[in-house]
Amino acid sequence: MKRASVVSLLLLLTGPFFGCRGSAFATASKADSIDAYRQFLAKNPSDENADAARERLAELELAEARRVHTVVAYKRYLDEHPEGERARQASQLLEALRFNAAQQRNTALSWRQFIKDHPDGAHREEAEASLTRAELAELSKLDDVELARMASAHPDDPRGEHAAARLDDVAFEKATTAASLFGYLRDQPAGQHRDQAKVRLLSLELEGLLISGRVAEARALAARAPLSAQVPALAARLKRADDVEALGRSKDDAVLRALPRYYLRSLEDLVKSLHAPDPMDRWEAAEELGEHVDVKALDPLLEALRSARHPLVRQRAFDALARVLRALPGPVAEFEVASRVEAARAAASDGQVVLTLAALLDLSGQLPRAATEYQRAFDPNAPDPIVLRRWVAIRTARREPYSAAVAARQLSLWALEQVKETQAAIDASTLSTARALCAAVEYATQAREAIGAALAGSPEFADDVGAWSLRANDAVKLSEARLRDVELKLQESDARVRRCGDGAFRSRLAEAEQQRLEALQQLARKSPKSAPLVLELARERDPSPAIRTALATK
Repeated sequence: MKRASVVSLLLLLTGPFFGCRGSAFATASKADSIDAYRQFLAKNPSDENADAARERLAELELAEARRVHTVVAYKRYLDEHPEGERARQASQLLEALRFNAAQQRNTALSWRQFIKDHPDGAHREEAEASLTRAELAELSKLDDVELARMASAHPDDPRGEHAAARLDDVAFEKATTAASLFGYLRDQPAGQHRDQAKVRLLSLELEGLLISGRVAEARALAARAPLSAQVPALAARLKRADDVEALGRSKDDAVLRALPRYYLRSLEDLVKSLHAPDPMDRWEAAEELGEHVDVKALDPLLEALRSARHPLVRQRAFDALARVLRALPGPVAEFEVASRVEAARAAASDGQVVLTLAALLDLSGQLPRAATEYQRAFDPNAPDPIVLRRWVAIRTARREPYSAAVAARQLSLWALEQVKETQAAIDASTLSTARALCAAVEYATQAREAIGAALAGSPEFADDVGAWSLRANDAVKLSEARLRDVELKLQESDARVRRCGDGAFRSRLAEAEQQRLEALQQLARKSPKSAPLVLELARERDPSPAIRTALATK
């Protein structure tokens, strides 16, 4: 009886508490909403009905996420309920939603993102197949870096194969010059466009021969080249070259006088003269070779630049190369340079070959690369005046007056050294001494002019440059005086000795240019039948820029 009273008392005391909690859960259950269960759990986290409330809350939140059916809704649900059967269902629904979105966009990016978000999802295989198809479809839009990445990442499936093929296509599409075509052949040893690249290069090589009037050599090359049948309009080009060649055999004096060859020594004779005993004959031959718009003039001039002992022979060879290349059609000139750069690249360790490579790059306008190669070829213990002169020109073109002045100063010091060497010679009154002093005078004069131009540009360290200008002027005076002494001595024994600066050679070329221009201007009246072709040739490739300009305006 006493125990029953105690139990009754406890029930009396605790009953309202349990009733309160039960009523809270009952209230949430009656509302059966997300907010009601959240409020219940917030106030009663340890209630005996808390698990039931959480279960029902998860059920209602999943139902809400399914109703809204958005990525954000499913992600929020999974953040709050990462475990359990319903989490698996939410994850599947999220994957399906993202899969449908990726399908709608159907881009490689959307499929990559889907696979990243669901690496082990039920749609993984289908997504990977769709990614492959999308990447193949988008290959044309990828840059070189992405194509290379894909080719490397997928070497054994269609993506890698197609990416490599597209990369090859892109490389060939970019090969618009002879240099880039050679680069394509070098970089794509199994490229599918190799034959096309070779045909383009063959076409340029043939064009160079045809423009040079070497029709027989062009026909021989075409006959032995397996790909010549693919060269565009080859038959028509050969026919035109035959017509041009026939002009040189014309008996019409008016036609012959309009052609450069009428006034020039033959190329073969000039090449022989590059080895004449007198250096002046050699450098004049090199200069006259620059009047021959002929690809066959290039290699003798390069050889003279590379190996001639007299600096003026080498200098005239460089200048003549520039004139020939300027007179040739741009694509042909670019091919002739690029083909020789390729050959020089393979043997670019010898100093003379490096200089050849530098000159070719320089002549093709690739000045930064040329400057690097000139640096490789330069020996401070035996300075090359040709390299120094090119440095002056390149640095002047870059608007670097102080650097140009530094190179010009070195050039004037070289000239002074030549004067000292001739003074120390045992027999200081020889023809070779006079010709060496010719070079000293020319380079000293150029150095003085370059330093003066640098001073006019207000360079840094102007005081230093001003001092160099005075020394350069002294170099000119000293070399001129020394040259005069030696030449007077030579003339005592042979009055016919030609002096440095003899203008007869250049006067002959200048007179020939004037006579040729007059002949061209009169040709329409004197030889109307031949005039159109002759004038067309003169506008295209006369060695004289002045004549090309004069005819272009008519």
